Amino acid sequence: MKQVKIKTSFRLMALLLGLFLSVGAFAQQITVQGHVKDATGEAIIGATVRIVGQDNGVITDFDGNFVVKANQGQQLQVSYIGYKTKNVAVAPSLTITLEEDAQTLSDVVVIGYGAVKKNDLTGSVTAIRPDSENHGLNVNAQDMIQGKIAGVSVISNDGVPGGGAQIRIRGGSSLNASNDPLIVIDGFAMDSKGVKGLANPLSMVNPNDIESFTVLKDASATAIYGSRASNGVIIITTKKGRLGQGNNGPRVSYSGNVSVSSKKKTFEVLDGPMYMEFIKGLYGEDSDAYRSLGWVDNNGNKQYADTDWQDEIYRTAISTDHNLTVTGGLKNMPYRVSVGYTNNQGIVKTSKFERYTASFNLSPSLLDNHLKLNINGKGMIAKNRYADGDAIGAAKFMDPTKPVKADNDIYNRYFGGYTQWYGASDVDANWPYGVNRDATKNPVSLLELKNDKANSKTLIGNIEADYAIHGFEDLHLHINAGMDISTGKQTTVWSPYAVKYENSLPTNYYGYNKWDKKDTYNLQLSMYAQYMKDFNKAHHFDIMAGYEWQRFHEKTDYYNTGYYQKEYLVPDMDRPYNNPSADLVTLYKTENYLVSFFGRMNYTLLDRYLVTFTLRDDGSSRFSKNNRWGLFPSVALAWRITEEDFMKNVNWLSNLKLRLSYGVTGNCDGIGNYSYATSATTGGYYFYNGNYVQGKKLSSLVDKNLKWEKSYEWNLGLDFGFIDNRINGSVEFYNKTSKDLLYNKTTPLTGATVTTNIGEVN
Repeated sequence: MKQVKIKTSFRLMALLLGLFLSVGAFAQQITVQGHVKDATGEAIIGATVRIVGQDNGVITDFDGNFVVKANQGQQLQVSYIGYKTKNVAVAPSLTITLEEDAQTLSDVVVIGYGAVKKNDLTGSVTAIRPDSENHGLNVNAQDMIQGKIAGVSVISNDGVPGGGAQIRIRGGSSLNASNDPLIVIDGFAMDSKGVKGLANPLSMVNPNDIESFTVLKDASATAIYGSRASNGVIIITTKKGRLGQGNNGPRVSYSGNVSVSSKKKTFEVLDGPMYMEFIKGLYGEDSDAYRSLGWVDNNGNKQYADTDWQDEIYRTAISTDHNLTVTGGLKNMPYRVSVGYTNNQGIVKTSKFERYTASFNLSPSLLDNHLKLNINGKGMIAKNRYADGDAIGAAKFMDPTKPVKADNDIYNRYFGGYTQWYGASDVDANWPYGVNRDATKNPVSLLELKNDKANSKTLIGNIEADYAIHGFEDLHLHINAGMDISTGKQTTVWSPYAVKYENSLPTNYYGYNKWDKKDTYNLQLSMYAQYMKDFNKAHHFDIMAGYEWQRFHEKTDYYNTGYYQKEYLVPDMDRPYNNPSADLVTLYKTENYLVSFFGRMNYTLLDRYLVTFTLRDDGSSRFSKNNRWGLFPSVALAWRITEEDFMKNVNWLSNLKLRLSYGVTGNCDGIGNYSYATSATTGGYYFYNGNYVQGKKLSSLVDKNLKWEKSYEWNLGLDFGFIDNRINGSVEFYNKTSKDLLYNKTTPLTGATVTTNIGEVN
């Protein structure tokens, strides 16, 4: 009995002690009410707040506030992407200010269908941000990457204002198919064809709106885009509104510049007197060559000029660029709106480019930040006036003893007052004087009597949604739906006096007018699921799988051989022909589809051994059913050597990573949408049963075995960095072979073309 009582007393004391400790512990637990902001005082939405040593946590609301229960003496850890993580001791009321982490911001790289830390890259990828200190007029986005990325060549096509450029990533690799890289703007893959007045997809974006460029070079990095990525990928991410700016209201900013351009150098040519002496010494003063110099006025007097034709066609060009931006936030919806105007004169007279742009971005977060939306819209109107490039060559060779214009009956009647080398014509009695086809044309008349202009409009928009499943936040569902609608029309008008000659006569006595117009739209829908998880701090998985559908549609209208009507003629000009050619309008429509399934797996072991595997299966309507699908795999390995134990004491070396990759990409751009189908066109006339009958002829034949052009590439790379990566770089060695090249071959006898696969390029 006594023994039992002792045990009962002991148990009772233990119970009372436990209750006492529990009450003490409960008494030490407090409710922490806090607010998280940045250095400017703006609230940070979606920051993670957790107790140090625990996995569970809370996130800040739309006003940057949070509530959490913690014990006295514990610490809270507050973190957010782009800011330095901060630990603070718990207290009933806290205001926590996070500092921006420039290194973290630069470490996140946008890649195909997602983003990744720069340290976790396994392929050859270069990411840059536009240099705010690099002032000057950047008319096209291509100007911002020219000469700044190894392996990327940007060469201006012709130097005209607003003109395009030839962009090559690691050189060209195809014969007839396209060698242009794929352009992706905010997750939307652009059509490389473009329309009249749009040099390339890069000209659709105002450079002031660009946040970053990412260039995917090797097959491992590009294979996720499959059939469109054999020539590399350029990913453009545009600027967005900052979270929490709504507390201080909208912010308005303006940027602008004025640029002056002039010719740097001209060709050294003879002036008027020197040219006369040269002709006199070469042919003699009594020669026809010497007598043809200068011009004769209406009084019959011989006159001589001293014209610098290069000065006559060039000018000092003044260009301006203006951008107005409004950024802010309405509770859970950061926004950014911008408008821009660019006026770019060319140094060749009459050349000019104007562009009006507008864009907006909304980035709302819903469902306790589990659902994040990204809504983008971009519009552009561009106006081009093209100068006749022949004027540049003519300015070097035109007779300097002739003026730009002269008061002479022949010049006035037949050439609009412009001096020209002319001669007698036996083609038509109503037009006794024609241009000497072997002589140089007046370069100023080439510019001023030809009006070649193009107007284009484009609208790009897409909506992205990313949903972190409630209760299973490691799994994200992503959807992106977008469109690109563009139209462009180029009109070329020659004056009745324009020197467009044939048989020593201007081709069109009435002048000439033509235009062609192209309307395109590009629709895209992509959906993918992404699972990201760390296990035991040693294993990191990032697995993604998805589906994509894209439609490309094109409609083209041509208006050819359109003549001016009689009211546009010079009143006293006789009409050589009574029946000018009728208007000719042609309509052409075409489209193609691309359907894809894709997936990618990134695995990291101990933060130093990395593996990436991608696979994409593309189906294109440009091929027959038997060869429609193309499979494009890639694999990449990387070793972060500086994370090994034997490198821990090498303080001067901040990064050393070895990469090895192999992949396959495809190409079907640059060929027709119906290369698998035989077509016929109207042929010549044939004598049949006493009558001439218009016939048909084959214009194209079919290779039933036509298939994808494929590029096989392996890449060896070494990344390095010194002094906390202030000095960094990479060395790449790659071998790329394109096989089954798409080629348009002309067949003997029929003269028809056939698209087939032929040869390879290394």
